[in-house]
Amino acid sequence: MTSTLHLVDDLDRSVLVSPIGMLVSWAEEPADALVIEDGRVAWLGSSARPPAADVRIDASGRCVLPGFVDCHTHLVFGGDRADEFEARLAGRPYAAGGIRATVAATRAADDTTLRTGAERLAQEAVRSGTTTLEIKSGYGLTVEDERRLLEIASTITPHTTFLGAHVPEGDADAYTDLVAGLMLEACAPHATGIDAFCEKGAFDADQCRRVLSAGQAKGLAVHVHANQLGPGPGVQLAAELGAASADHCTYLTDDDVAALRDAGVTAVLVPAAEFSTRSPYAPARRLLDAGVSVALASDCNPGTSYTTSMPFVIALACRELGMTPLEAVRAATLGGAAALRQPDVGHLRVGAQGNLVVLDAPSPTHLSYRPGVDLVERVLLGGRGAL
Repeated sequence: MTSTLHLVDDLDRSVLVSPIGMLVSWAEEPADALVIEDGRVAWLGSSARPPAADVRIDASGRCVLPGFVDCHTHLVFGGDRADEFEARLAGRPYAAGGIRATVAATRAADDTTLRTGAERLAQEAVRSGTTTLEIKSGYGLTVEDERRLLEIASTITPHTTFLGAHVPEGDADAYTDLVAGLMLEACAPHATGIDAFCEKGAFDADQCRRVLSAGQAKGLAVHVHANQLGPGPGVQLAAELGAASADHCTYLTDDDVAALRDAGVTAVLVPAAEFSTRSPYAPARRLLDAGVSVALASDCNPGTSYTTSMPFVIALACRELGMTPLEAVRAATLGGAAALRQPDVGHLRVGAQGNLVVLDAPSPTHLSYRPGVDLVERVLLGGRGAL
């Protein structure tokens, strides 16, 4: 996260957090205290014998977690789609065509409006414990609009993904040529990843392969919107290209699960989207039992998952996807870091970025045990207070 997140103090000094009731660090050795220095975890150990530090934060026996890593969002957009949500409540099923309504509203919005809206959502995410955030484009679908969405996103987070291949504009093959050519040239300098919506009604496997391979050749990490609305080739394409992630993964064959595992592709699950659209939930238990790397993300967007709350996503994962509380927290931290290929976030081992959440609760189980309750008492970004 960058400067749009309002840090309420200037703790560039060493910070001791102690005593911690339950520390979920993903380190091998148990600890109930930690020190952050120069923005990174410098020490883990016993609160009875902590090293000297400039500042002490009294955790008072509360649970401390790594900051959540939300690896799939669409925060830069114009307007909303509340009418579409209301229509779904009345029985109309979700179809990807609603994306075009957001495209029209986004093109009509000026940069200030788009930036202000995205910053508001990013601040909202921090308040619920998110300290690392990915933002995709995809609501511009012209060379200039996709470029400006990524420029805006890059003022909020270093993790930006070019999603020009969201839905086709006009002839799908001609539009694919544009995305893989002029649009990619304009957008690549402002992106760290590339994504494509591999789905019936969007782009087929050959079209996605062309776009993703062109982005990969420019050094962008590959992500695929895969197997969301029905069975399809997206997961297999992600495995073929060695993608960082395949996202949604609702409809999977045994071969799809094996391909994700064998290729080391992280399956990013977005249960808030399935909650909103009343769609089947992704088979998290099946993926975990097969040894697939699993992440959880909010998929924050105006059409199908208008939430920034990773605690809500964790609660859904436990209640609807069959994940245990620790599995869900791991997927929302280490899993998201794997999907973004960021080894220094999502954990609190020595050397990690000093991003953490103090819960007003004794354990992470309370995130799903008490759904809808704000349990985030404090958020630190690099040892500096964001709340």
